[in-house]
Amino acid sequence: MAEKIRNYINGKWVDAARGKTFESRNPADNRDLVGTVADSDATDVDKAVTAARKAFREWSLTPAPHRGEILYRAAELLVKRKKELGELVCREMGKVMPEAMGDVQEAIDMTYYMAGEGRRLSGETVPSELPNKDAKSVRVPIGVVAQITPWNFPIAIPSWKMTPALITGNTVVFKPAEETPVCATRFVEILIEAGLPPGVLNMVHGFGETAGEPMVRHPEVDVVSFTGSNPVGERLAGICGSMHKHFTMETGGKNPIIIMDDANLELAIEGAIWGGFGTSGQRCTAASRLIVHEAVHDRFVKMFSERAALLRVGPGSDKKTEIGPVISEAQYRRILDYIEVGKKEGAKLILGGNALKKGKHANGYFIEPTIFIDVQPKMRIAQEEIFGPVVAVLRARNLREAIDIANDVPFGLSAAIYSQDVNKTAVAERDLNTGLVYINASTIGAEIQLPFGGTKRTGLGPRDAGGRGGALDLYTQWKIIYRDYSGRLQKAQIDKE
Repeated sequence: MAEKIRNYINGKWVDAARGKTFESRNPADNRDLVGTVADSDATDVDKAVTAARKAFREWSLTPAPHRGEILYRAAELLVKRKKELGELVCREMGKVMPEAMGDVQEAIDMTYYMAGEGRRLSGETVPSELPNKDAKSVRVPIGVVAQITPWNFPIAIPSWKMTPALITGNTVVFKPAEETPVCATRFVEILIEAGLPPGVLNMVHGFGETAGEPMVRHPEVDVVSFTGSNPVGERLAGICGSMHKHFTMETGGKNPIIIMDDANLELAIEGAIWGGFGTSGQRCTAASRLIVHEAVHDRFVKMFSERAALLRVGPGSDKKTEIGPVISEAQYRRILDYIEVGKKEGAKLILGGNALKKGKHANGYFIEPTIFIDVQPKMRIAQEEIFGPVVAVLRARNLREAIDIANDVPFGLSAAIYSQDVNKTAVAERDLNTGLVYINASTIGAEIQLPFGGTKRTGLGPRDAGGRGGALDLYTQWKIIYRDYSGRLQKAQIDKE
């Protein structure tokens, strides 16, 4: 049964001001209407930002441990509702159930982690160079945060962004992806139930042009966090730069797995299958390129294609399914267009390449696992993010060439190498120009206690998730405090003997 999904502004559930709605449908069966959703514009955005600004002072003065207690309660609620949330992720986003449950588990982990930051949020106390004087740094919240999230992790990524913003004392205006608004609403409901005061968290549904960009341009928004496509991210970066807003973006990858001649091929195959076809290739960390040493290339390709051919494609609710649908008709057509591009470029299609439109696939957006070989590094299918179950296999003569091929793309999110030689893996972890590097593991598997993000056109600004250099650096600014209790004027550097 379809739900009516509203905006949440200043502690109330409200329709979009202009009365418009849009639909969220199950990508495995587009006859299944998941929700009818408020279609917002700048009027709704302004109300949400105004509420967040009004709530900021009181929330920022709420002791951080108390803010942490609210997040702790939210984490407990997420645990209790993990199964129903996982089923919703499966229905609205299309993930197979184990992955949908993992999406929720990541939100649980992040919420617990950031709840704990309520009793840390550490700065530094350092000695002064002058007598009877001390010096310290403290983190302080910035203000109103605008957050725009993608559809591929509809519970996890909102948790990456919201929980650190809230624990540090900021207030939030949140626009979830238009493809997964019901999932986002469930997460917001849990945070509200846990005890967030009105105005601290506001949610505005809608599309990028009519709701997302007005959020970014709003003069009362201080911080913008965006995960999505590269063209949109770069446009928003320009807006934020011109308005002196704090900004971060994570916009994708073209992630390689290097398979050396001494690799454990069985292990590498499993990593390549998971990296290339997990979530139907709809992860920014998906392993869309396999760079294989020429000595094992043919054997690897045979093993890899045979294993991929056995993957079962279907609705994520079916326990036998290993690959679910892609998210939408637009994405479905985009992936099929890229498959045609690969053929025209001269790459050899050895598996898949077709849409599935019969039987259980008749009303969804299903594409076969697809493998190209004889791919050259400058081909579009080796350079551009496809975001679907399409893997390009490239040859390399040695480690140096493999690393050069891996780095020769505009993105730098994640990379992996399979080798039993510790010296080779040490060189790879040093020279791969990516934010994440995996040794004898796939390009997928980031953990929330470390920052998440990439280099080059993948990322800009502080990274998501935890740890040093993570989200706390986006949502706080440093205040340096000097206290002189000498009772006289001391002049730093000048008075120092």
